[in-house]
Amino acid sequence: MPPPSDIVKVAIEWPGAFPKLMEIDQKKPLSAIIKEVCEGWSLGNHENFALQNADSTNFYITEKNRNDIKNGSILRLTTSPSQMAGQLHERIQSSSMDAKLEALKDLANSSRDVTFAQEFINLDGISLLTQMVESGTDFGDLLSFTLTAFVELMDHGIVSWDTFSVAFIKKIAGYVNKSAMDMAVLQRSLAILESMVLNSQDLYQKVAQEITIGQLIPHLQGTDQDIQTYTIAVINALFLKAPEDKRQFDESSVNILDCPLTEMAHILAQKQLRSIILSNVIRSPKPINDEMAHQLYVLQVLTFNLLEDRMMTKMDPQDQAQRDIIFELRRIAFDVECEPNNSGSIEKRKSMYTRDYKKLGFINHVNPAMDFTQIPPGMLALDNMLYFARHHQDAYIRIVLENSSREDKHECPFGRSSIELTKMLCEILKVGELPSENCHDFHPMFFTHDRSFEEFFCICIQLLNKTWKEMRATSEDFNKVMQVVREQIMRALTQKPNSLDQLKSRLQNLSYTEILKIRQSERMNQEDFQSRPILELREKIQPEIMELIKQQRLNRLCDGTCFRKISSRRRQDKFWYCRLSPNHKVLHYGDLEESPQGEVPHDSLQEKLPVADIKAVVTGKDCPHMKEKGSLKQNKEVQELAFSVLYESDEYLNFIAPDKHEYCVWTDGLNALLGKEMTSDFTKSDMDTLLSMEMKLRLLDLENIQIPEAPPPIPKEPSNYDFVYDCN
Repeated sequence: MPPPSDIVKVAIEWPGAFPKLMEIDQKKPLSAIIKEVCEGWSLGNHENFALQNADSTNFYITEKNRNDIKNGSILRLTTSPSQMAGQLHERIQSSSMDAKLEALKDLANSSRDVTFAQEFINLDGISLLTQMVESGTDFGDLLSFTLTAFVELMDHGIVSWDTFSVAFIKKIAGYVNKSAMDMAVLQRSLAILESMVLNSQDLYQKVAQEITIGQLIPHLQGTDQDIQTYTIAVINALFLKAPEDKRQFDESSVNILDCPLTEMAHILAQKQLRSIILSNVIRSPKPINDEMAHQLYVLQVLTFNLLEDRMMTKMDPQDQAQRDIIFELRRIAFDVECEPNNSGSIEKRKSMYTRDYKKLGFINHVNPAMDFTQIPPGMLALDNMLYFARHHQDAYIRIVLENSSREDKHECPFGRSSIELTKMLCEILKVGELPSENCHDFHPMFFTHDRSFEEFFCICIQLLNKTWKEMRATSEDFNKVMQVVREQIMRALTQKPNSLDQLKSRLQNLSYTEILKIRQSERMNQEDFQSRPILELREKIQPEIMELIKQQRLNRLCDGTCFRKISSRRRQDKFWYCRLSPNHKVLHYGDLEESPQGEVPHDSLQEKLPVADIKAVVTGKDCPHMKEKGSLKQNKEVQELAFSVLYESDEYLNFIAPDKHEYCVWTDGLNALLGKEMTSDFTKSDMDTLLSMEMKLRLLDLENIQIPEAPPPIPKEPSNYDFVYDCN
């Protein structure tokens, strides 16, 4: 007869004694269990003791998490959280430096546990730590462990960030501003500044007054990628939280190195900062890790979001300064001087302007200002056109004159094309959207030029004109041409070119003819026969294909996946691993100190969850860990990767997948374990691919075409290359 589900068998350790094997009744109060354990070792005052996980976490067992205890768990009898908090509170005030250092090490380690953290915070422990920092008497390892403990305690979200004094902020900022500072202290200080800025608008103002770009740049020029990552994270946080009216400044009158970060609108695009990031981070010999890639992605998004204001600004047809830009486009294209008001009749001048505006490709030939009243792209399109005309004048003139000399129906309208292209580029680069929490998709080429968006436009407008000619398009084909151009740009971007010149080269190879070949190839690969016998055959073999996909998903779950722990307060490099047992009966999981290089063995994962105990799998906003999330776009991105395993009554195991593929693998695999249907997009895609392949193989077999078991041998390299092809 199996043991009751409320009884778990564990081993309990106590220093200097043999471990005790015992059964824990989960229905009994935890205090009664602790009392029973203490009596077994003849220990009095059982209220001063607690049970703790005997693993790398050392987390306390509480009434809330006691159901996480599984059969075979190893626990440790130890001092209660309140007793431990009191002892450490007293020890860190010791006059002995050695004793103080050991106490701070223990505090930094214990503060990861929310149960201990709550007790220590109740003793006003946060204030004690901030006073120690403000006094400035501690340094080196003492300061490092003090800041580590502070970061861990604040990360639980128990104490508001708004409670800290200016003196504390100045101290932390001072550690960042010092040229020679202990790396551990510097890293924690940068992490604290980032959290302050992200969690308090009031602290943002105070931090921004203490930090300048010139003080942060040396940290980017070092070789420690963690320090570089935290430095860029601070810049991102300050810019993300900057009020709209503080995002503009006069570049010509401000020294960027002395510029406070409250006035850092175009700082992200400045040559010095950009070139330092390019040379010391992106082109560093060290590979870029995921956290750095994320921060560079955020930096890229924030840089492009500076364009949102112009993108959403309509042109005022009555504004003479804005109309002068259109006059400038006409002057550069046709090399004409602005005619004085008395030169010729008004009708003649209007006729001449209308003719030239038609050649420039505007929709409204009489008043082209009306073309820029659509938002998006608004005034951003006109800015791009002027940049192209001034900085790539020969190419601009060539495009305008080339099209003005064609027949009306074959001309590529420069004005209309520029407006639609600008709108398309804003959609591709998601201008105006908040950065995603889990994205690492940054493009190195955008860090190679001060005006990368404008240069990107200049390359793409020339591509558009080239594609128009290759397609021999007419005005009726405008939308078709834009679709091809979008496909060319997207395919080039997926190759992650390292420079704008490399992008230009990639686009050169993606001609309209090449796009047609790619489409044809993809169409052939996705070919789906619709005749009745074929459909019947598909239906017959579909179950065995689905079984094959199911086995693949379960095998992937057996390999396991490393998941990142994401806090609502700040990003952390904390990981946990989960994998399915080979017999498909148990989920093994546990925390990791760092991301593993390969598979993590079952025996190193302390926690277990029997598959038989799983009640349901929920996804997205239905997950327990998503219900407290806000409605920001980055949280919506996290929701798309979130899923939870519910077991017993109110217990759950929460996941945030590293990417969409892993999300589909795990949700499919868990549903397969529970005997439910696999419904993810990846399952549908795999089904279509495998079905198509199997159908083609069976049809080849019907034609009696022999398919060899082994691939044909690779042809030998010719010994003599001195030959020509005879065209005759």
